[in-house]
Amino acid sequence: MLEVENLDAFYGQIHVLHGVSLSIKAGDIVGLVGANAAGKSTLMYSLAGLRTTCAGKIRLKNEAIEDMPTHERVRRGLVLVPERRRLFPFMTVLENLQIGAYSDGARALAHQTMREVFELLPTLSERRTQLAGSLSGGEQQMVAIGRALMAKPQVLLLDEPTEGLAPIYVKLLFELITSLRALGITVLIVEQNIHHVLQTADRAYVLENGRIVLEGSGRALLNDERLKVAYLGL
Repeated sequence: MLEVENLDAFYGQIHVLHGVSLSIKAGDIVGLVGANAAGKSTLMYSLAGLRTTCAGKIRLKNEAIEDMPTHERVRRGLVLVPERRRLFPFMTVLENLQIGAYSDGARALAHQTMREVFELLPTLSERRTQLAGSLSGGEQQMVAIGRALMAKPQVLLLDEPTEGLAPIYVKLLFELITSLRALGITVLIVEQNIHHVLQTADRAYVLENGRIVLEGSGRALLNDERLKVAYLGL
């Protein structure tokens, strides 16, 4: 579904990612973990076509997309839920969701997709007329994911989705991610909550100083002594 080959990424003259390669199968949940400043969010922005200058190959369903602008990547089904949600706080939940369906294909299916989002996230239906900025952090994260779902993603990129959330919303979020897999949506998740993401992920990668240093099944990495020492402090 998504192939990344020898990806280098830069912020101006700063070289952040060094030859990153990864492969994501359709319908998989893939985790990306690592210490702060390892380059995780940079990889997500690079995949989405935001902020960075890149060299290397990015293929979505065998189509090269590395030279495409962000809106074209979204139209083809690659959608980012950014860190810290980036909602429009003075717009309602409903208006924030509607903004997600801006591409022609998504807009044509917006009413049907909205029903599906409300079925998946019933709290959003209850809060549809509330201003997004008045919601709790967990509810705002659900709005951000719902907005992304309105774009009809085939690959959903989640950047630090549990940041600042209460434990109950962390649990709900990972249950939601599992539900998305059941709906056929492929998920790449960057997450500091290593235990949760590795327990959920079919496959995972460890990023260190802009390089992939470990990869394998989520549970295998959770039991890897190198990961325990480097990132779990065990």
